[in-house]
Amino acid sequence: MFELRHEFPVAKLVKVAGIKRNTYYYQVKRMQEPDPDRKWKRRINFIFHEHKGRLGYRRITDLLQEKGHIINAKKVLRIMQELGIKCVVRMKKYKSYKGAYGKAAPNVLDRKFRAETPNQKWVTDVTEFRLFGEKFYFSPVLDLFNGEILTFTLQSRPTFDLVEKMLNQALEHKKENDNLLIHSDQGWHYRMPQYREILEQNKITQSMSRKGNCFDNAVIENFFGILKYEFLFLEEFESIEHFKKELEAYIYYYNHLRIKSRLNRKSPVAYRKAFELTV
Repeated sequence: MFELRHEFPVAKLVKVAGIKRNTYYYQVKRMQEPDPDRKWKRRINFIFHEHKGRLGYRRITDLLQEKGHIINAKKVLRIMQELGIKCVVRMKKYKSYKGAYGKAAPNVLDRKFRAETPNQKWVTDVTEFRLFGEKFYFSPVLDLFNGEILTFTLQSRPTFDLVEKMLNQALEHKKENDNLLIHSDQGWHYRMPQYREILEQNKITQSMSRKGNCFDNAVIENFFGILKYEFLFLEEFESIEHFKKELEAYIYYYNHLRIKSRLNRKSPVAYRKAFELTV
């Protein structure tokens, strides 16, 4: 009886494949070695899922570098491609509602979106959500110093108290000596005598975008886009109450955990606290 053997000699394999013997053994050795990027893959995969897929390779790189790891964006991108993960957020331009009521204020902000200190420049606007066959109106205040959302209100009707309550809540953050400007579009809420009176009583300068020009309030418009594509279109909600609870959780995430390159890779709250320690 003859024993059939199907072994193929390495020499013949090398000859058929047209590769050098030492190249063949080098590749075999590499295949047997542990993955040199296994630690990076664990870290990147953890950050990606911790942030629910909201972060792309650049901001994951920022997070890793902020933690003291030495790695560049190209390597993070390559590893994410190997892992088959990519940012699920795709930004689109958002256009807000422009109302017409009363007298408009001048565009004092004039697209100067940088602020040197907290409570120097605030921006605000109203956007609409549609959930479970209902409309909800969201009114936040954003500080241009660090992009922090100081407060917000949410109602099923866009009545004046939506903005009035938001403004009164925001004023809790204002100190007596703050020289504050607040900017909005020309929506009817911000033209109301009651709104202007609150600003005057608190010595706040009012500023408005030019008619039909959303770029004059680009920062808050950009935030609305981020909110919708990182939260509203990404999450699934069981009820209105569940939505409200998750919205509060996202605002906390945005303020405390979501880092920004322009803030030296810090979150808005961390950046503000670091600034306050130097004052």
